[in-house]
Amino acid sequence: MESNREGNVQALPIGADGAGSTASPVALTLALCFAVALLEGLDLQSVGVAARGMAKEFGLSVAQMGIAFSAGTFGLLPGAMVGGRLADSIGRKRVLMLSAALFGVLSIATAFVSDFWMLVIVRVLTGIGLGGAMPNLIALSSEAVAPRSRGTAVSIMYCGIPLGGGIAAAIGMLAVSDADWRHIFYVGGVGPLLLLPLLAWFLPESRAFAAATRQGQRATPAPMSAVLFSQGRGMSTVQLWVSYFCTLIVLYFLLNWLPSLMGSRGLARGEIGWVQILFNVGSAVGVLVLGYLMDRARMSFVIGGMYLGMIASLVGLAAAHGFGVLAAAAFFAGMFIIGGQSVLYALAAAYYPTAMRGTGVGAAVAVGRIGSVVGPLAAGMLLAVGSSAAVVIGASIPVTVVAALAALMLIRRPRAAD
Repeated sequence: MESNREGNVQALPIGADGAGSTASPVALTLALCFAVALLEGLDLQSVGVAARGMAKEFGLSVAQMGIAFSAGTFGLLPGAMVGGRLADSIGRKRVLMLSAALFGVLSIATAFVSDFWMLVIVRVLTGIGLGGAMPNLIALSSEAVAPRSRGTAVSIMYCGIPLGGGIAAAIGMLAVSDADWRHIFYVGGVGPLLLLPLLAWFLPESRAFAAATRQGQRATPAPMSAVLFSQGRGMSTVQLWVSYFCTLIVLYFLLNWLPSLMGSRGLARGEIGWVQILFNVGSAVGVLVLGYLMDRARMSFVIGGMYLGMIASLVGLAAAHGFGVLAAAAFFAGMFIIGGQSVLYALAAAYYPTAMRGTGVGAAVAVGRIGSVVGPLAAGMLLAVGSSAAVVIGASIPVTVVAALAALMLIRRPRAAD
């Protein structure tokens, strides 16, 4: 390991060798974080895939489906805040395991709900587990490598999110009828529970966190206000929050409503499944490409390009007709919107020092989750009053512009030394 002038231990680059080979711990960290992200991505899109079956069985209106979509994302907010704070106290690995266990058990519980309000309660609790996992996945991935490789490391981990969504779409396509909606929650629940022993035995704790613990930086955690707003971090925190909030409005609106909106365009079940799969394939491509560029290209170029791509793809989804054009627009929407969110996650890790990273990233993710609640609810309200799919999609474009401006201002701010 390398030490900087302040004595903080730095993680080695991907594949580098120190006293012994460090490729194995880095690879294990990224592989296991990827696996958790894969299962999180499956769960995040499971309600959207199961929506038609749920609506038929429980007699749900469009407005009620909007509430059901937002229930899980509402739980993400306290989960991210508490999970990030605990990560700086008891470690990233422990909190990640607790979070995975929670969302695994409650995903299975979703398959046993018998009415609308039980569905809402279970999804809120599931969201708490999902929310607690993400800041720890970001911290573990970013702290496993050198600062110059953080974008790549976080993108490798976050690539699991869209691939998990693609698995969710495939499960939906394989369902014989809408009555089979519970199957996706069985898969999404058993997976994390089977992964827990692997996390316990093979996932190394963050070396940066362990070093900070040895140096006594964890004895008295800094107050949250100091983490977020002291030492010149206040403006960076606000700009990060605005970019997260607005980007996640658009992201979760599409994650939850894309199948229903494509159905309103006249696409058949199989075509809807392919559109959703292409959205997730594009997401995986975007996550890897943008993460790679983040570590090697000018940040203003990466941020500006990704938000221009978001706007162009949203225009395409709003204006397109026919399966082929909608599928292409969905591919590029996934590429730039989910790929762009992975860039924001890596940015968050860069603006807070190691001893405060869990708290800082957790707070940013939590504020973003407010947007993930607002997006599906707002879309449900617009659809309930008779707005077309084009109007609903078009309404997200101004929100994207605000996110772009906040992110472009953020990258002018100084980053944390470690």
